[in-house]
Amino acid sequence: MDPRVTAFFDPATYTISYIIAEPDGDHCAIIDSVLDYNPRSGRVSHSSADQLIAHVRENDLTVDWILETHAHADHLTAAPYLIEAVGGKTGIGEHVTQVQEVFKGFFNLESDFPVDGSQFDHLFTDGEEFQIGAMAAQIMHTPGHTPACIAYVIGKSVFVGDTMFMPDYGTARCDFPGGDAAALYKSIGKIFGLSADTKLYMCHDYMAPGRDFYAWETTVAAQVAENIMIREGVSEDNFVAERKRRDADLEAPVLLLPSVQVNIRAGHIPPPEGNGVSYLKIPIRD
Repeated sequence: MDPRVTAFFDPATYTISYIIAEPDGDHCAIIDSVLDYNPRSGRVSHSSADQLIAHVRENDLTVDWILETHAHADHLTAAPYLIEAVGGKTGIGEHVTQVQEVFKGFFNLESDFPVDGSQFDHLFTDGEEFQIGAMAAQIMHTPGHTPACIAYVIGKSVFVGDTMFMPDYGTARCDFPGGDAAALYKSIGKIFGLSADTKLYMCHDYMAPGRDFYAWETTVAAQVAENIMIREGVSEDNFVAERKRRDADLEAPVLLLPSVQVNIRAGHIPPPEGNGVSYLKIPIRD
């Protein structure tokens, strides 16, 4: 079964969230939702998530899953807010535990913060199959951007997370903790091994130079032929060298520090302190 796909673009974070539904049914999943967060004020709002909720309700959909392709470093997930409104179980790749362990130490989180992924309802393994109503889905582990990245393969549609962008923009960065350009090359190679007409849905689009519109849907064939960093004929050594060169010039995402702290908790804000207020930590380094 190929899903019915509805995309929602968030211009503040350049993120595309998806609602994927059975072709002839009413069960669905939400992939990579966005919680609006203002880093200047520390306030959260819900306009992006409310669009997803409105679509679910207007189409009488039943939400089975709230899915993440990884613990994002550029936006906060709206999973808890969505669950309260429309239900669903949270799911992420099993290697999120590695990310939790790294950032528990980095942020000096509370001693009882678990690094076993128990904040999520389900941890997916590579190759695992699961259902969205009557629609079958499968997990593809795609490390490289982070060690915990996964793609969701549903019929001839693949939701690739941050493995790659549109062909004219290239691939995800690999300089986060646990990132590995050689691993990303191999992960994208797995995606390229799918049939040429497989549809690929991006998690982000930053509008490449020369293009005056946002885009997030392409195919395996287009990526293999046209991706500016990893098209057919680009060797692993050349890709790794170019990816490292590009990453050396990149600044950290604006929402990196708040995003990771929330996303490794499956979207929950850190527990309030003695004054009843929750805080996000911002390390100061020379």
